[in-house]
Amino acid sequence: MAETNVTVIPGDGIGPDIVDATVRVLDALDCGLRYEYAIAGQTALDKGLELVPQETLDLIEKNPVALKGPITTPVGKGFRSVNVTLRKHFDLFANLRPALSIPGVRSRYDNVDILTIRENIEGIYSGEGQMVSDDGERAELRSVITRKESKRLIRFAYEAARRLGRRKVTVVHKANIMKSTSGLFLDVARSIAKEYDDIEHEEMIVDNCAMQLVMNPHRFDVIVTTNLFGDILSDLCAGLTGGLGLAPGANVGEHKGIFEAVHGSAPDIAGQGIANPTALLLGAAMMLDYLEHNDAAARLRKAVRHVVGEGQVTTADLGGKASTREFTDEVIRQL
Repeated sequence: MAETNVTVIPGDGIGPDIVDATVRVLDALDCGLRYEYAIAGQTALDKGLELVPQETLDLIEKNPVALKGPITTPVGKGFRSVNVTLRKHFDLFANLRPALSIPGVRSRYDNVDILTIRENIEGIYSGEGQMVSDDGERAELRSVITRKESKRLIRFAYEAARRLGRRKVTVVHKANIMKSTSGLFLDVARSIAKEYDDIEHEEMIVDNCAMQLVMNPHRFDVIVTTNLFGDILSDLCAGLTGGLGLAPGANVGEHKGIFEAVHGSAPDIAGQGIANPTALLLGAAMMLDYLEHNDAAARLRKAVRHVVGEGQVTTADLGGKASTREFTDEVIRQL
């Protein structure tokens, strides 16, 4: 089996704990992965380096995928989000956030399976054109949507839907009010949807989408939307299936993917060996799919769902008493 180099960024807080657990599980799957470690965030600052050191950027550039633990962006001026930095530097234009019910996890709904695909580069979330007047009475922020970015994101969403055997894509917008930016995004979506007659095309205004997700999440399959709307709705979807503690994510470009746990670094429990690695394990499963190790990805998801569903060996956040290592050992045993 040919080896694949993976850039591993342990991150801060509980990051090293859950990254170590995930690497152990990946090794048990024996997919020919080879790991090269890099640092970013507070760990890098503590060593007198930049928030995202050039050595880390070079290593990510060299390898096709990266596995990233949670990273703390320090509070204060001059520190740009590590995630935003990586997305823009490597042109990772698509953010994928699956929300999938796991048996045994307390949530309001069962059998939810929604994939949110969010534009990652432009729009109001990008923070371009921010300005506050000298007297502090007026603030501005510019939102730019381009046909080029909209086309590659929406085509990516329809291709993903087809590849994953999904049946419907819901395009979420606010074109009734934001006629220029959201209007352009919707116009592009309508044009591309005509090329995919095997997939149902649906359009939904963002506020109605939020309400429908809460009332009947089972009507959704794939959601594709702009940056800010996707940021909000993907967290809402995570809340439908048990919260961010179980939510994986991926930032994907033309030739590269960075896979992660969506939750934060939880410094209050760092180093105690009690963190739940489920979100990063599921992020690793997304990475395996990206590398076309689809059978291994399916085995990993099945093992995680079984261990969490059984509820016998789970971490404290899931109502159990197991350590990170004990939980990981049980996942490996199920593999």
